[in-house]
Amino acid sequence: MQSFEFAVLDWIQANLRCEALDLLMPFVSALSNHGEIWIILAVLLLLLRRRKQGFSVGTALVLDLMACNLLLKPLFSRLRPCAVNDAVELLITAPASGSFPSGHTAASFAAVFALKCSGSPLWKPAAVLACIIAFSRMYLYVHWPSDILGGALLGAAVGWSGAKIVELAARKRQKA
Repeated sequence: MQSFEFAVLDWIQANLRCEALDLLMPFVSALSNHGEIWIILAVLLLLLRRRKQGFSVGTALVLDLMACNLLLKPLFSRLRPCAVNDAVELLITAPASGSFPSGHTAASFAAVFALKCSGSPLWKPAAVLACIIAFSRMYLYVHWPSDILGGALLGAAVGWSGAKIVELAARKRQKA
């Protein structure tokens, strides 16, 4: 499996690496270093009285933090591709945490699925940004393709869960 994943990463390095993307990808990746772009989106939705969507994104991000950073990354403690192959020039500082799953990808897809499941049309542009952020992590050689897939699947699960929790809480509040 690792040889296939190296083939994907090395193909990206050999065929897509260019000056423009070398400038853009660290910036794109930094948008979600700690989920910043998605936290800002949740707060903006709350301020704009889109409470269901804002709380859904916020809840999904909290679930993602617990599942990804507190449980899965320490559990798997997977080495990053840049730690296995140090011949690639990194454009960012190598992250210290484990590689699986991709936290950037998980947070991004958590927001996308929370938006989709809560009925927000913003899920479409968010999905485009989430895919670009996910790709940036491979471009920057800090995640394996399976980390990205795992992050996307985790994000989908916690995004759906976050929206469902908010929906259940709203129903309980209406009954009270």
